[in-house]
Amino acid sequence: MSTKQQDSLFIKAAFSQPTERPPVWMMRQAGRFMKEYWDIKNRYSFLEMCKTPEIAADVTMLPVDLLGIDAAILFSDILVTAEAMGGDLSFTQGVGPRFSNPVRTSDDIDRLETGVVRKLQYVADAIKIVQQRLDGKIPLIGFAGSPFTVMSYLVEGGSSKDFKLTKLMLHNEPELAHRLLAKIAEVTTGYLNLQIEAGVDALQIFDSWASALAWDDYKEFSHTYISKIIAGLNRQDIPIISFCKGSSVFAPLMAEAKPDVISVDWNADLLNVKKSLPSGIAVQGNLDPHILYADKKVIKDRIVKLHERMKGENGFIFNLGHGIMPDLPFDNVKYAIDVIKNELT
Repeated sequence: MSTKQQDSLFIKAAFSQPTERPPVWMMRQAGRFMKEYWDIKNRYSFLEMCKTPEIAADVTMLPVDLLGIDAAILFSDILVTAEAMGGDLSFTQGVGPRFSNPVRTSDDIDRLETGVVRKLQYVADAIKIVQQRLDGKIPLIGFAGSPFTVMSYLVEGGSSKDFKLTKLMLHNEPELAHRLLAKIAEVTTGYLNLQIEAGVDALQIFDSWASALAWDDYKEFSHTYISKIIAGLNRQDIPIISFCKGSSVFAPLMAEAKPDVISVDWNADLLNVKKSLPSGIAVQGNLDPHILYADKKVIKDRIVKLHERMKGENGFIFNLGHGIMPDLPFDNVKYAIDVIKNELT
């Protein structure tokens, strides 16, 4: 990481150092709420966008150029690891991701490969292009899906409302679940280290469906593997952000995996979470993204209220409690970022 990035608001906040204002970026900041995203999306399939380094770089740069955020996040998808392992992945408009060969038996798990990081070289290539374009202006965040979340897509064959098949595997065949999770964790560790080598300045692990789990199941089937991944990263000078839907409940366990930052959903009081964590762990969040549908006066009031609550705390990165919704008005997202950048002191 360059000295310039070490001095950036985002990196300083991620390492719990003092900053003159909280840095801001937003999950799904390069996405469907932008007309410019659709200008690209209408010409290519989603997987083409992810796998073509120049296009992935173009999309990554949209919020840098249009929103003025304090950190970029690479445009990709959490399921590229599962596809590299042998999942037959497709994306359908209005349906989302599908695996035509779901993983439900011991033989299915045996068929998944782990020596596949070379298949993800297109991600490393995109990182290098983005870093050339950023030219040290702001840091670049890389990411991966957590083993449990990736597992749920593989087992269900796509998105799920109740994760019934995944939970059946956890409860009835835990040894199968652990074999599958261990394979995904091995690939994920290698994949994140590939991103570090390619030049990312920070990493985020997305456990998007952790809130589906009971405490004991989260501990055994998710936290255990996230801990192994973080322990296996070449993380010197690279802050690691741990995000899960359910972090308002799971934050104490998440801290035991030793991330630098915990990204908190909107169900918790952010200051209470921060004070409950070990010293030196920063927090990211936790504005309810639905606030961005509201009138601008409401948006500003909520941002100021959260900022006042966190005032005087080192280690606070302004973000949403989850990602930007596709139909949010672009002007409202831009307004929120402008308020954070220009009116919070």
